[in-house]
Amino acid sequence: MQVLDTEARIRQQIADNPVILYMKGVPEAPECGFSQAAVTALKKTGHPFAFVNVLAAPHIREKLPRISQWPTYPQLFVNGELVGGCDIILGMEADGSLGDTVQPRRER
Repeated sequence: MQVLDTEARIRQQIADNPVILYMKGVPEAPECGFSQAAVTALKKTGHPFAFVNVLAAPHIREKLPRISQWPTYPQLFVNGELVGGCDIILGMEADGSLGDTVQPRRER
């Protein structure tokens, strides 16, 4: 029963938040270098994003990789779709596409 509840919770979080980062720690205090780099890049866009601290939510930490087919954290979802992890986020920051990707739909 817990697995179904956790999967439904994850799917609801992704549906309810246009931009959501599953990370280790919180944006004000990331607990790994990859999460820190992802948060820094996202903050530079100036667009809001939600987050889930997977260290404080072990059921989510365990289940999300099976849903997303992405094995590591952080994981960025935009408009219900997985964008990727730290390497993808930093690549998008470097090529200038991150800001447009995370811009809320109504502002586009």
